[in-house]
This record gives sequence, structure tokens and C-alpha cells, in this order.
Amino acid sequence: MKRLVAFVYGIVCYGVFFATLLYAIGFLGNFGVPKSIDSGPTGSIFTALAVDGALLALFALQHSIMARPWFKRAWTRLVPEPVERSTYVLFSSCALLLLFWQWLPIGGLIWRIDAGIARTTMLGLYAAGLLIVLISTFLINHFDLFGLRQVYLYLIGQKYAHLEFRTPFFYRYVRHPLYVGWLLTFWS
Repeated sequence: MKRLVAFVYGIVCYGVFFATLLYAIGFLGNFGVPKSIDSGPTGSIFTALAVDGALLALFALQHSIMARPWFKRAWTRLVPEPVERSTYVLFSSCALLLLFWQWLPIGGLIWRIDAGIARTTMLGLYAAGLLIVLISTFLINHFDLFGLRQVYLYLIGQKYAHLEFRTPFFYRYVRHPLYVGWLLTFWS
């Protein structure tokens, strides 16, 4: 029974991640979501920078600390090892959801492109960045990265083994294509 519970937990964590990812696409692109990066009343730029900086720092700290081997060793005393990655994914998703909810628009314009080939190009770069992110996750095993492989192996009674380190496609040219994809998305 505990194997099934762990598997369902992993699926739920992945579902939360996937919903968060879809919201992030709209949040960053300013479309299709109730609150986006530029929506809402604009207040003090200093308040917005402080709040947004704190939210980004919270996500960065959570994301970095929970990925460290020393943290994983301590954490797996509380959380069963097969669900450790799923829990990391859940906490990362919750940190992002908090960021989306509490984000304060800074106001002003960095750039604005309303029409024409330049607008189409920027939308194409935005989509290309997202596509690079998605493809990159599958190149290094999407299911392992987001904890699904771990809970599935636990469900069927197989011991988890780390995958062999590989550098396929994008990874031959860039150390972190996921980051390159996100940067392309953020700035287009």
C-alpha cells in the first residue's frame, strides 16, 4: 500500500509542477492567466524591488539548498527516499506559486513591440526558449528529473539507480541548456 501511496504522491507532485509550469508560461508572457508579471497596480518601485527580490531569493534558496547532498541526506531521514525528488519538485512549485501570487509589478517599460515582424520574432524567441527548456528535460530524462521514475521504480519494487551522465544534443554545446532556454524566455 505504501508503494501505491508514494506513486500517487509522485503523480500529484508532478501535476502541481505541470500546472505551475503552464501558469509560468502565461505569467512571463502576460497572457492567459489572472495575474502576470506586469499586471496589477503599480506602487513604489522600492517596495516592488524588495518584495520581488525576496520572492526570487526564496525560490533560489529553496531550489539550491534542497538540491545539495548534505540536505538530501538529512531530508531523507524524514521523507522516504523514493519521494525525495517529488517532494523537491512540490516545494519548488509551491515557491513559484507564492512568487506568482505575491509578485508586484515594477512599472515602466524595458521594451514594447506591438506589431510587425519584430513582434513575431519576439514571440518566436519566447516559444523557442520554452521549447529548449522542454527538450532539455527530455534529453536528460524528464521522468527522472521530476521524480516520476523514482516513484515508479519504487511501485514496481525495483531499486533506484542514478542514470549515467550524458551530454546529448544541446548539452554538447551549453552546460545548462535549461537555463539558456529560461533566459531566452524571460528576455523575449
